[in-house]
Amino acid sequence: MRALFILAARFWRARAGVAAVEFALVVPIMLAVYVGAMEASALISMDRKVQSVAGAVGDLVARSDKTLTTSQIQDYFRAASGIMTPYSPEPVLQVVTAVSVDADGNAIVAWTRQFTNGQYSATTPHQVGEPFPLPAEMTAISRNQMVIAAEASYSYRPLFGIFFNQAIDLYRSNFFLPRFGGTITLN
Repeated sequence: MRALFILAARFWRARAGVAAVEFALVVPIMLAVYVGAMEASALISMDRKVQSVAGAVGDLVARSDKTLTTSQIQDYFRAASGIMTPYSPEPVLQVVTAVSVDADGNAIVAWTRQFTNGQYSATTPHQVGEPFPLPAEMTAISRNQMVIAAEASYSYRPLFGIFFNQAIDLYRSNFFLPRFGGTITLN
């Protein structure tokens, strides 16, 4: 019994290897924080890029003076896609919708176009002639005018998939009044 007590006392006083044990206990936590911070910063960066894409394409369309050609809007979509660098712009869905708001505040889609995977299309989530859900504040300031609604969405896949491995759908929208007033037609 005395030998066991002496062995326990010697074990209690021993300091050799304490740093290695502490390091072994702390490293997994430090790595988890590091990888989690990388995932979070990449997600935030991608969300900011999606916001910038929606803002850029909507602003460019709103600067048009009364008419906009198909070639111009395609160029605007391609230019906004450049914001996604260094990430691939292909999965980003960009939608621009011209919404006419009447005196009573009813918002109706006048025209709409989308761009995704490098393809321009008139087929969008919105249909011409259907109501468009504008925020109340935007409806209040845009009666008897046109509103350019720009939307961008992206399905973000985590870099490592350690903490979450499901895709996260990012969506941003911006609303603009035409800079020169009136309506913007698409030819």
